[in-house]
Amino acid sequence: MCLAVPMRLIEVDGERGVAALGEVRQAVNLSLVECPRIGEYVIVHAGFAIEKLDVEEADERLAYFDEIAAKSGRGTPLVRTTRPERAGALSGVATWPLPAGCRR
Repeated sequence: MCLAVPMRLIEVDGERGVAALGEVRQAVNLSLVECPRIGEYVIVHAGFAIEKLDVEEADERLAYFDEIAAKSGRGTPLVRTTRPERAGALSGVATWPLPAGCRR
């Protein structure tokens, strides 16, 4: 079974990027989302970013994963919510020019 997981973009280079969730980093293909930007949340499925999410929606979906983990008896969440990441600035992330046709 495959899951589509909300992740935060930490690198964007044209149609390629890197997304993060907690300590996990994943190379992603960004060709399916319009004007991806560092700091945005995307749904990642099979290595592709397939949808953009706002922070509140990402929090809600990640909370579902935490709830599933709690009910499974694992005792610890499978993922961390986005809330700790909101407090600080994006640091240690790589920046590249936006794809053609995108504005800041």
